[in-house]
Amino acid sequence: MNVAVEHAAGHVQRSAKLDRAVVLLGTGVVGGAWLRLLNTPAGSSVHLVGAANSRWQQTQPDQLADSRIRERLRTGGEARDNQALLAALDASPARVKVVVDATASETLAGTHAHWLSHGYHVVTANKSASGGNLAGWNALRAALQHSGSQYGDAATVGAGLPVLSSLRRLRAGGDELLALEGVFSGSLSWLFSEYDGRVPFSVLLCRARELGYSEPDPRDDLSGQDVARKLLILARSAGFALESGDVEVENLVPEALRSLPLEVFLERVHELDESLAARHAEALAQGGMLRYLAQLDRHGRARVGLRIVQPGHPAAPLSGTDNQFALTTSRYNVQPLVIQGPGAGAEVTAQALLGDILEIIRPLA
Repeated sequence: MNVAVEHAAGHVQRSAKLDRAVVLLGTGVVGGAWLRLLNTPAGSSVHLVGAANSRWQQTQPDQLADSRIRERLRTGGEARDNQALLAALDASPARVKVVVDATASETLAGTHAHWLSHGYHVVTANKSASGGNLAGWNALRAALQHSGSQYGDAATVGAGLPVLSSLRRLRAGGDELLALEGVFSGSLSWLFSEYDGRVPFSVLLCRARELGYSEPDPRDDLSGQDVARKLLILARSAGFALESGDVEVENLVPEALRSLPLEVFLERVHELDESLAARHAEALAQGGMLRYLAQLDRHGRARVGLRIVQPGHPAAPLSGTDNQFALTTSRYNVQPLVIQGPGAGAEVTAQALLGDILEIIRPLA
């Protein structure tokens, strides 16, 4: 490549980057992994104009260019102010302006529809908006319809596995979801593929926490609420107008342990062992194994909970943190369409966030 052509190519790349402005909300594990992607060729077209954790933020270009921005925000910066972050987006000459929500904040999720209606694109791993109450889902749909903005939510289900995109493509092509079943939690997938009755369940749970497979408070996984939110997102995307209370959820945490401080719960976590050992013995007696399944039928009946599956069941051979989604549709009705792969991990979730940004950029830039 001659010097003139190389210079022109570099100018086009820099101009494209300046035409795509992004604000990142949440610099935790997922947000940190996403920031690292900006230093790769895949993320080179993204222009970061603001980043924030729950207390501090930064909008100064020289600070944002620092590869240690995540670490710097842990100890200080500008006081967190969402209006100032949006002002940084507004001040950018970019045509494509994206808010990335890499948090689990219900408050922020409640603002997604507002951002969309004001012309910002939103990309998120936060399930609380589309997997919360039905009014929140409807507000998102209305904002998308009237604003022309886009909502990137691939990271909310399956950590970016092509589940939502496949389901939406099938529906757009006239197909109909008849049944959905699978394992939607990486942590619960690992726990029940590892649990064979020889090691107490509580020991495995603590190990999952140490490995980073579970939430810091494992009750967030064991309650089934995270799985229920994912099921709601999928069901609503398939056309079922389900409310949160329409999903039957089995909470694996005994009621006496649910409201305890985390440190007290961890001291008493062994109290989970007896009931789960009994469930495991029951499964063995039936020639099966335990899996925490999400299920939806064609009538919109939805439930999540611990089930006994036989060796021939699609979820039986699952291992590690794999998620699995088995979609039975009008066209895939003899055998389900099965989508399976890692359903937990900061890197795959961050990659899904970046992928959604690039999908938004592609037709607009």
